[in-house]
Amino acid sequence: MHFFIIATRHGLILAFLCVIIVLIVINFLSQYSPVFQIDRTIARHKSHQFNKQLLLSQIHNVNIVKSDLVNVFHSTDDIDENKRKHCEVVHVGVVCSGYKSNLYFHTMLKSFYFHSNNPIHFHIMANKISKKVLKTLFDTWAVPQVTVTFYNISEYVADVRWVPNGHYSGIYGLLKLLFPKVVPVAVTNKIIVLDTDLTFVGNIYELWREFDKFEKKQAVGLVENQSEYYLGKFFSSPWPAVGKGFNTGIILYYIDRLKNLDWEKLWIRNAKKTASIFGATRLADQDIMNSVIKQDPNIVYRVHCAWNVQLSDHTQSQECYQKYPIKVVHWNSPKKFNVINPDGEYFRTLYRTFLDLNGDLLKRQLFNCEPNSKNVTEPPIDVCSDFRKASFQKWRTLLFFREYSYAPVKDDVTILVQLSFDRLQLVEELCKYWEGPVSLTFYVTDTELQQTINFIESSDVLKDRSDIAFHAVFKSGDSYPINELRNVGLRQITTPYVFLADADFLTMHDLYSNLKDYISTFSSMYKKALIVPAFESQRYRTSLPKNKKELLQMLNNKSVYTFRYDVWPMGHSPVNYQKWKTASTPYKVKWQPDFEPYIVVRANVTEYDRRFLGFGWNKVSHVMELEAQGYDFIVLPNAFIIHKPHAPSHDIGKFRHSSIYRMCLQNLKEEFVEQLSRKYGRFFDNKNVSLAIGS
Repeated sequence: MHFFIIATRHGLILAFLCVIIVLIVINFLSQYSPVFQIDRTIARHKSHQFNKQLLLSQIHNVNIVKSDLVNVFHSTDDIDENKRKHCEVVHVGVVCSGYKSNLYFHTMLKSFYFHSNNPIHFHIMANKISKKVLKTLFDTWAVPQVTVTFYNISEYVADVRWVPNGHYSGIYGLLKLLFPKVVPVAVTNKIIVLDTDLTFVGNIYELWREFDKFEKKQAVGLVENQSEYYLGKFFSSPWPAVGKGFNTGIILYYIDRLKNLDWEKLWIRNAKKTASIFGATRLADQDIMNSVIKQDPNIVYRVHCAWNVQLSDHTQSQECYQKYPIKVVHWNSPKKFNVINPDGEYFRTLYRTFLDLNGDLLKRQLFNCEPNSKNVTEPPIDVCSDFRKASFQKWRTLLFFREYSYAPVKDDVTILVQLSFDRLQLVEELCKYWEGPVSLTFYVTDTELQQTINFIESSDVLKDRSDIAFHAVFKSGDSYPINELRNVGLRQITTPYVFLADADFLTMHDLYSNLKDYISTFSSMYKKALIVPAFESQRYRTSLPKNKKELLQMLNNKSVYTFRYDVWPMGHSPVNYQKWKTASTPYKVKWQPDFEPYIVVRANVTEYDRRFLGFGWNKVSHVMELEAQGYDFIVLPNAFIIHKPHAPSHDIGKFRHSSIYRMCLQNLKEEFVEQLSRKYGRFFDNKNVSLAIGS
């Protein structure tokens, strides 16, 4: 009996402790989900939103998505009507100017494409650099049924520069007012103008159909502003507005109606008058738009709040998204994605979903809208298809994903490097030793790009360097497109000369200034390739020689060797290292088969052959083509680089262990040599060109 009482007492104590633990856990979790306690409506909405992420896995199989959509319809009429809707072109306007704006736009596009099926015609007002970045992005992304027209910002800046404006976006925040003037009515009568800091959670075509609901006098569609800014709660004397005013993160323009209203004169006249009373705008085009609507409220069509859920610092947008499913999230706080909001983590999770999403999964075409299109016959797949496909394959490319600002000097040289994400740690040391401009092209996934940006922004060596051009080529397929990566960087070189290098090398001290000095001694660099001799250390931790004297000492004590002397001597032996040891002036050497030195050439040098993927002959083929063009190869006596040891790459493993890989590479090599002979009339003997291990 006594034992039973003790056991019962212990059981009660244990049960009591369990209840306390459960209550503690519930209280802890409640700190991170306030909305789920406060309002069940938004809890159901959030569940609905995240269920959409299940579509991410479905995108991997486009055929399943297509069949699911088509099977919804049961008759030919239904299918034709559905196809008509999905083939209506949606016109979208964007102002994009600046490096951050390009990044925002890339992420917005992923959310946009994810939810859209219609043909899209983008009208983009961009400056010179953004046009280059975005044109390359659209061309290489190659999403079906997407058309892009660019408009040069410099041609329109004068139209808005006079406006007194205090918004952080500067004059670019005013340019959205010009789309009715810029876009010809003959191209489109309607356009939806978007900010770049949006995340789409709905189909843009649903918003496009809102034009059908406009009354005759309505020419502009806007969502009401979701704060009390225009009620004077945060700043005294805001520009005038109707009630809470309207937000211009998304604008629906009926172009011909605005032209009938003489839109340009209307907003200019109103802006001048209002500015004379209230001073500079604080919210750029939004203040001007609201001032015009205040004068004539009949021109505005009220778009549903869900199409512009605003996350400003003082937002009241919860009044919308607690009741209705979100269509578009607008990060319109100056803090952008760090805005303080009760549901901020949910919205950031939504944003990060698209930030990390593989954009190549969105290259799908659910409805064929071309009237006379034919089915494209894919080339037959064989064991060497990767190499053959590389000649025409497109890799999605995002140029200059960090700010690049550099003014070249006389005889200037950029070091050109490409690398995969796993070599990221090499970048800091490379940039410590090379004091001049750098071109870095990364081969990354979308997630790895964000990690790369975070690494750069936290690096004391890299974060303040504006002379480093950072480019991203996104992973697609199993092979490493090494020569295409080199070409991407090469096309963006702004200096007259380029040093063609690799990421796993460190340069001697003052190599940058030495190379400029050498270049200045030549009357012309036409068809000249200056060779920087390569050495290697087989120790993971070793000090770098400061000059040639120290290097020669390290060669003597065997802490440094000539590069790949033991596995691939023909790659660098034509440098004549024995002569180099005592040389004090540059000297010419003859090209030999399989020669692959690291060279300085004019920036307009011929591009690399993009068919060479991964490991094997990618650099040899380029030097061989320079030989066919009649280049002189000149060794520099007081210049060197040192290779740092690292784990073997995945591609060298394929080369070593796959006989099929080596066979395909051999076939490509023979094809390349034959083409070279025909192109330049220079005979190369295949039998004297090996494939042992050259890169």
